[in-house]
Amino acid sequence: MFGTYFYHEILRKVIISFGTMFNGLVIKKDNDGDKVFSEIRVPLAYGPTQKFLARLEQDATLKKGTQMSLPRMSFEFLGLQYDQSRKLTTTQTFVTRNADSDKTGVKKAFMPVPYNMSFELSIYTKLNDDMLQILEQILPNFQPGYTVSIKLLEDVAEKRDVPIILENISMQDDYEGDFSTRRALIYTLRFSAKTYLFGPVSSTGIIKKTIVDYTTRPDMNRELRYTAVPRAIKDYTGDVATTTTQDIDLAATLIKVQDSSSLSADTYIDVNGEQMFIKSISGTDVTVERGKDNTTIKEHVSGAPIKKITAADTALIEIGDDFGFDGTFEEFI
Repeated sequence: MFGTYFYHEILRKVIISFGTMFNGLVIKKDNDGDKVFSEIRVPLAYGPTQKFLARLEQDATLKKGTQMSLPRMSFEFLGLQYDQSRKLTTTQTFVTRNADSDKTGVKKAFMPVPYNMSFELSIYTKLNDDMLQILEQILPNFQPGYTVSIKLLEDVAEKRDVPIILENISMQDDYEGDFSTRRALIYTLRFSAKTYLFGPVSSTGIIKKTIVDYTTRPDMNRELRYTAVPRAIKDYTGDVATTTTQDIDLAATLIKVQDSSSLSADTYIDVNGEQMFIKSISGTDVTVERGKDNTTIKEHVSGAPIKKITAADTALIEIGDDFGFDGTFEEFI
């Protein structure tokens, strides 16, 4: 059941995004003249609060580890909770384009599962003013949530907005003790990130052929088959076959070209976005039907590029593009 390996690194991406939000906070010190004489960037690390408190209590001697300097911040991922309020239809799938623009295939995945990730941000300072500076740089951004955009699935460029909600703030002030006791002012902020977890992503493609069988007999033997295949109605490859040698007005059905050797009857061409069907060719004179597949008939000046619409263009049709059909009938006896 769970034999298909996949790993989208979604939890890791959310953890990194959460930590990045608080990276770069600064504390400034003013002198008596209200001039800044010191600017401290508050370090941020990943780890549990207990380990940082243990380091605060170490002695600064040659035999033991040095005490940790303040101010400092740490954050930790605490756990996951399923979010029933954001539940989606579990059997529904969605289709998206490949992230690689050179590919025309598409990817399919089941709808994601909503989970809330719990985080804890701890702030350690020695002075109360340092703590207030840090808090005022954080709290105004949460009302009570702050939304970050995260690309959860790299291969299909699936980006989602992840709200990060501030749920609780608690304070601890270890101030009591003798003069040798070091003070530690600690604020703990709890957050919840509302993210989604995706299952495996599978490749899918565009339907390239549709077959319909018709019958009127009770034995259900087919009598007539209609086959339809998509056909490009614009040039994708960008290859220019030739150019016009005269202006083309709105009523013209005979166009003169520089070289017709690469053109053939019963095919389609593209002239500045107008699709034409070639009926016949005589030397450099090409007889066409104008404005095919609902394209707009336009006036074209001499020297306009003529592009062939071939099977190579049909192979490059993408989801969302307009396209036509070539249909054939086959009779059965």
